[in-house]
Amino acid sequence: MTDTATAPSTTPASVPAPATPGERYDRFHARREQVVQLPTGPLALINTQWVGEQQTIWGVPGTWAPVPAGESGLIVTATAADGILVDGQPVDGSAVVRGKDHDQPGSIQFDDHTTGFVIRGEDGQYALRVWDAQSEFIAEFAAIDAFPYNPEWVVNGTFTPNPEGTTLGFSHVKDEGATRELPVPGDIAVTLQGQEYRIAAFKDGKRLQLVFADASTGDDTYGVGRFLFIAPNADGTITLDFNYAVLPPCAFSYNFNCPMPPKQNRFPFRIEAGEKNVLSKAGTPLH
Repeated sequence: MTDTATAPSTTPASVPAPATPGERYDRFHARREQVVQLPTGPLALINTQWVGEQQTIWGVPGTWAPVPAGESGLIVTATAADGILVDGQPVDGSAVVRGKDHDQPGSIQFDDHTTGFVIRGEDGQYALRVWDAQSEFIAEFAAIDAFPYNPEWVVNGTFTPNPEGTTLGFSHVKDEGATRELPVPGDIAVTLQGQEYRIAAFKDGKRLQLVFADASTGDDTYGVGRFLFIAPNADGTITLDFNYAVLPPCAFSYNFNCPMPPKQNRFPFRIEAGEKNVLSKAGTPLH
């Protein structure tokens, strides 16, 4: 009997060539355009409402009230006819929706496309954030306009740790000039356009968040500024690839409160790299 089994091939399997920096950037950009349209992506946020007393909240049923001092979340009161689910259970009376600061945050569902969760402010007050997977901004969204990949905007700098507890006052769009003291883990020295800058980035989990503006801000890039997420290396070096500069959440929804670039992060020249604006189907900035 003839053995029809095929012998293993001795030819090495072809290995895809490493993606070029430009190809990696294109993949990143395509992924960004997908993420912002997710059911809880920034285009879906239709309300952020702070609750200091019993009140209604625009866009959703029920009445909402603070929890007792020292506890996390908000109290919602509704009837079964309102159709609210908290942690998967129908609300017919009152229920506590635990905040994102809790070890086990609560979940809220209002209908098949509207959800919510509760956030805590720095002053201890809580707000309900409402997300609609069928929001008008998702319906109007066309693309994130961005500069072509430019290797000239990949620059190296040095990171020097700050003493523990170092903070810097950051203003936010909706804070009417007030500042919030945010932890700044270190000092970043980088040379741009032939001049050395010492810039500040605050802590964002295991990485740093640089909030910056440049001469393109308010011209052909978003008027508040842009974000760049970076991480220092063990040897103290740090790479700033401005091609990965992204628009802040407030570029996608008015219901976010974005930090403003501090003065040392405002550059007098154009940084023609990264994201520019959110575009509507009409080809104009979404807002």
